[in-house]
Amino acid sequence: MTRVWNGVRGGLAVGLVIGLSACSTGGGLPSLGYANSTASIDTDAVDGIDSAPKGTWERVPKGAFDHRDYAGTQLDVERARKLINSYRAKKGLKPLRLNSKLTLAAKAHSRDLAKWDRISHHGSDGSNPWKRVGRTGYPARLTAENVGTGQITIEEVFKGWQESPGHNKNLLLADAEEMGIALVHDPKTEFKTFWTLVLGSKI
Repeated sequence: MTRVWNGVRGGLAVGLVIGLSACSTGGGLPSLGYANSTASIDTDAVDGIDSAPKGTWERVPKGAFDHRDYAGTQLDVERARKLINSYRAKKGLKPLRLNSKLTLAAKAHSRDLAKWDRISHHGSDGSNPWKRVGRTGYPARLTAENVGTGQITIEEVFKGWQESPGHNKNLLLADAEEMGIALVHDPKTEFKTFWTLVLGSKI
């Protein structure tokens, strides 16, 4: 089996250079941009208890993104897929198909990040991307995850992923066949937006 995901710090460092966090629901607002799945994933987390390993997540200073206008923020899943596949095509790679189970994993992680207002590849229950994908019933032989926080548009988060070597590597995984993507926009948080892209291929 192959497990692929990026460390949080590399992406976050790149994000801070441009004033955004890019690595990748709480809130009371509707989640945006999910594929056709309304199922939920049970987690090992006890409500209110944080089991993410220390040092595996970052927060942003209070008010860091208050000056940005998120009024039009939303996720068009098909547009995101076309953007990613166009980039892959330029590198001679096959396109990715949308998968509802990978979208479910992305959705669960974006919600968790929003609940705790942070960026990480570890869930508050201590889970990693491989475990979250497994919970959906997706029979993965490969999985990868990109996360981003604070971006207003899919173009903005996608640019951050391209500029981060680890995240760009995930975008261009030759063996990836499917993807799921999610956005949670919660203006009550400091990060405001929580994007998760999950890529995979089946056994």
